[in-house]
Amino acid sequence: MTDATDPKAAYKASWSYPTQMIFGPGRIRNLHLACKGLGMSRPLLVTDPGLAGLPMIRDAVAANEAEGLPTGLFSEVKANPVGRNVEAGVAAYREGGHDGVIAWGGGSGLDAAKAIALMAGQSRPLWDFEDAGDNWKRADPDGIAPVVAVPTTAGTGSEVGRASVIVNEESHTKIIVFHPKMLPGTVISDPELTVGLPPHITAATGMDALAHCLEAYCAPGYHPMAEGIAVEGMRLVKEWLPKAVADGGDLAARSNMLAAASMGATAFQKGLGAIHALSHPVGALYDTHHGLTNAVVMPYVLAFNRPVIEAKMARLAAWLGLPEDSFEAVMAWMLELRQSLSIPATLKDIGVDDQRLDQLSEMAAVDPTAGGNPLPLDPATCRGLLVDCLEGRLAA
Repeated sequence: MTDATDPKAAYKASWSYPTQMIFGPGRIRNLHLACKGLGMSRPLLVTDPGLAGLPMIRDAVAANEAEGLPTGLFSEVKANPVGRNVEAGVAAYREGGHDGVIAWGGGSGLDAAKAIALMAGQSRPLWDFEDAGDNWKRADPDGIAPVVAVPTTAGTGSEVGRASVIVNEESHTKIIVFHPKMLPGTVISDPELTVGLPPHITAATGMDALAHCLEAYCAPGYHPMAEGIAVEGMRLVKEWLPKAVADGGDLAARSNMLAAASMGATAFQKGLGAIHALSHPVGALYDTHHGLTNAVVMPYVLAFNRPVIEAKMARLAAWLGLPEDSFEAVMAWMLELRQSLSIPATLKDIGVDDQRLDQLSEMAAVDPTAGGNPLPLDPATCRGLLVDCLEGRLAA
């Protein structure tokens, strides 16, 4: 955070933006070119078990083989990836003599794949590279494998991120592992690959993209580029997410949601906040879907932050074309959107109870995303927010 009392400090920041994007229907046919362009001759395709047996994976592997690019397959990845998934992937990478990673899938597949690429040539344990201080400097950059990312959901935006979220099973916490070279060298965003996504997953992942844009927009600090991307990302979600859920074959909707997801993850280098700070420990302890959890807690966090974001919400309402330029208009739109997409109203509705409130509160307060919230977070405020999310208490 910058010092709001110092006008010079308020306009000091360091910015970085992503990578090569190959975007559009049918662009997956460029996979072999993308791999070769990053110097790969024997890539390992990393995905989740649900995708591993689908024709899209078989076709991609066969197409690479036909182009003289033998491609291995690894799919031992949980919905919330854990450390042992990364360890098994690194073992497969080394045993297969691979020289690059194709990260294919939603957030779980992409995050696991990027972590495998990071660890392919490291001697230190994964947790040594947690996103804290300058831990990333511990890594041997020459040991990080190149990555081509192929997103199949429009939510996390992990394809343009420099980090992975991995569950440490010993501590039952979600750890953000970071290195600048984890950023994929090339992204292939092909909306045709997202057509088979079920409506409820389309809704949950789309709300994840909205959460990224919203928190980036609200985060304190000076980053007008990120804010501009965030508000346009939210406009795309408003216009296209309901259409993508209603008609999974709508390529225009699928394309715009893929763009919105990448925009959210590009923008959130400005910061995230309490939505993610609450969602990460809930997901780690209750194994809930990350995007769905974000969608559930979103309005409660918005209400909590209202005292310091009200003016920004009025500007957002104008950009979104809401009936009036106000905080209330944004809240009403968000609640209506959630209801129209059949998003549950409370954490209780997705299987979370009040038995671990103290543990969740402590974990949320120290989550790396907590520092980006517009209002300070501590265990007491996090506990209050969690109770609101459990009981459905939404401040007026």
